[in-house]
Amino acid sequence: MTDETSLSAGDVCIDLDRAERCGFPEVVFGPGKAPETIVRVFHEQQERGQASLATRVDAAQADAVLNRFPAAVYNSKARTIRLAGPDERRGGRVCVVSAGTSDLPVAEEAVETLLWMNRDVELIADVGVAGPQRLLAHVSDLRKAEALVVVAGMEGALPSVVAGHVDCPVFAVPTSVGYGANLGGIAALLSMLNSCAANVAVVNIDAGFKAAYLAGMVARRRGSAHSSAGADQLSE
Repeated sequence: MTDETSLSAGDVCIDLDRAERCGFPEVVFGPGKAPETIVRVFHEQQERGQASLATRVDAAQADAVLNRFPAAVYNSKARTIRLAGPDERRGGRVCVVSAGTSDLPVAEEAVETLLWMNRDVELIADVGVAGPQRLLAHVSDLRKAEALVVVAGMEGALPSVVAGHVDCPVFAVPTSVGYGANLGGIAALLSMLNSCAANVAVVNIDAGFKAAYLAGMVARRRGSAHSSAGADQLSE
């Protein structure tokens, strides 16, 4: 099937209209896809001036994209590869916060997603609740963000602690990092779902992409609103 909104390419049907409807182009989820399929999706998006992102890619998939698009950025820790589209004014700041260095693969997936969305992003790493002074040193930076992504495994306490310091949405990501009773991230997930901090929303286990996408959408709207308000003040 081929029309102005979709294109069949082998075993995938590329949603060419996603950016128009939803604000950002379709993202490729790497597992189960042949490297050439990802290359084809990137090609079709680039032909139409769209930025490209694939998540959970392996080295073979990344190599295929890099061979075709040398300017692509591959992050092996995040398992992402992205390729810029036309320049868009950056705006809407997001902080990505990770509890421990073991959570960094998920946190970096979030960072790469936000860079693909052209948001201003800062990574604050290794500030888990076992050393509360480490987080307090960054509170002033957190308060400058339009939205936060907070990534934690173990007991998953960090998002609630962070949320008590800020006036913006906190998108909490439970990770599968932890010992036996962590239950592959379920313990952290349940802890975050039961947060008493009203500004915490929770995504799936290890879902750095999903939290970043939501935070990026919020940040874009809030950033645009602030810019419009500033322009109105200048015109008065």
